[in-house]
Amino acid sequence: MRKLLLAALCAVAANAFAGPAQQPDPAQLRAQLRQYFFDAAREGRGDMLAEFIDARYDLDTRDDQGYTALILAAYHGQREAVEQLLAAGADPCAQDRRGNTALMGAIFKGELSIARRLMQAGCAPDQRNNAGQTAAMYAALFQRKDVLDALAAKGADLKARDHAGNDAERLQRGEFATAPR
Repeated sequence: MRKLLLAALCAVAANAFAGPAQQPDPAQLRAQLRQYFFDAAREGRGDMLAEFIDARYDLDTRDDQGYTALILAAYHGQREAVEQLLAAGADPCAQDRRGNTALMGAIFKGELSIARRLMQAGCAPDQRNNAGQTAAMYAALFQRKDVLDALAAKGADLKARDHAGNDAERLQRGEFATAPR
């Protein structure tokens, strides 16, 4: 697999430059390598992820949206990639630019087995995104009762309110606050 990664980088370098006198742009090579990493997570390519892990690649590298490989793997339902990244030390509590976590993404997408696994990762049960929402609020909003119950058992505050005044109990009933309180 290392040969595949090296070959891919050589192909990128060969295609990226017009003539033999030009030197490869290290920033462009890093960007392409980062894209391979994110694609591997999104597609559940454990073989590629293993190469990045073996090369001690920064597992918490972020894309322009702030997504980490773990967030992408969780969101795209790649359970084995989630396990692989967690075992290698990826930060399960990392947040994207909106403050959402891998757990929130898994709940949103209905990837409940991944959500249950991420709940075991040791993040604060009331970790909030930029809108003040928690994973419990996501579970309530999307009617993921088993996940909501598990979060409550882990100590999630079902009465915590987001910036609009919603709490998990209210969201579970289908009631929505319309203005910040």
